[in-house]
Amino acid sequence: MIKYPAAINHISELGFHWETQDPFLFCAFHQDHYPPGNQNLGPNEALLAGRISGNDFNKKEGFRMYHGQQVPGFPGHPHAGFETITLVEKGYVDHSDSLGAKGRFGYGDVQWMTAGKGILHSEMFPLVNQKEDNPLLLFQIWLNLPRASKEVKPHFKMYWNELIPREEIMSSNGKKTSIKIIAGQLCQTKALAPTPDSFASKEENQVNIWRISMEEGAEFQFPESSLASHRNLYFFEGNKIEINGKEISNGHQIELDAQEKTKLVCTAEAAEFLFLEAKPINEPVVQRGPFVASSPEAMNEVIRHYQETEFGGWPFATYEQVHPVAARRFAQHSGGKIEHPPTPLT
Repeated sequence: MIKYPAAINHISELGFHWETQDPFLFCAFHQDHYPPGNQNLGPNEALLAGRISGNDFNKKEGFRMYHGQQVPGFPGHPHAGFETITLVEKGYVDHSDSLGAKGRFGYGDVQWMTAGKGILHSEMFPLVNQKEDNPLLLFQIWLNLPRASKEVKPHFKMYWNELIPREEIMSSNGKKTSIKIIAGQLCQTKALAPTPDSFASKEENQVNIWRISMEEGAEFQFPESSLASHRNLYFFEGNKIEINGKEISNGHQIELDAQEKTKLVCTAEAAEFLFLEAKPINEPVVQRGPFVASSPEAMNEVIRHYQETEFGGWPFATYEQVHPVAARRFAQHSGGKIEHPPTPLT
C-alpha cells in the first residue's frame, strides 16, 4: 500500500474522463488541434476519411470529431437533473438549446448551465479560422443537483473571461500563482454569482472551481476547510510538483484532505491545474447517460418526460447548429435578450 503525506488521500493517473467525487459527477478534458475550417466551419472533407462518422473519438491527425459529422462537437442532446460548467480556454463553442437560446463563447469564457428538469442543447466547435489552425482546449464539469432542485427550470449564464475574478499569490521568492475563480472564494476574492438554482448558489455547499497556473518555483498554500468537503486537484500540464514534500509528475489527479494543511510547490516548469471542491450531497445517484435522478422511479419519470416532450423540441434547422463565421462572442437568451462580453471583437 502506498503511503501518502497526511494531506493526500489518493493519487491516480488522468484518463480521457477525469474521476470525480460527490457532488461532481464527471469531468471531461478536450484538447484537439483542429485544422483550418471550410465554408461549413468544419474540417475539409479529405480529413474526414477513415473516421467513424458521428462517433469519432480517435485523435487521428491531432483531433476528434466527437459526435459531429461535418462540424466537430456534440449535436443536439438532452440533459436533466444536474449542471454543466464549461470552461473554454482555446477555440469556440457554439451553443443552441430547446428554449431557443444560443451563443458563441471561448478563449477564457465559462458557461454555467443548470439543466434542472430538462433541456436539449448542442455544443459544436466551429472552425472559424479558415486560414490558420483552430486549437481547442476545454473542460466540462458535471455538478449534481440535490433531489429538491432536480425539477427547477433550466437556465444558463455566461461568465465572460474579462469579468471572471482572479487572485494572484506571490511566493517569497517572487514567483507567482494565478488563480481564476469560477466558483467559490479565495482570500477576499469571490466568484461571480452562479445560476439562481445552482448547488453553488449556497455558500455553505463550499463549491470551489478554480483554474490554477503556477510559475516554476511558485508555492501555494491551500486554505484549510472546517468541512469534510471533497477536494481534487488535476495536474494536466507541466512537469513535476510537490505536495507536502511528495513529488508528483504531470498527468495525475490528487485527492486532497480539505482539513489538512496542504502546500503545493511547482518544482519544474510552469504548471497548470483544475481544482474542484464541494460539500457532498450524500444522496443516491441514478444515472443513465445524460439523465441524473435520485431513484429508479424518478429516472423513469425523467425519461418519460423527455420522450413525450423532447424538453421543448428542437427549434433550429439542424442538430449541428453553428453560427455565422463572422459572429463574435455573444449569448442570446430564451427571452430574446442578447449580451456581449466587454470586448466583443474576439
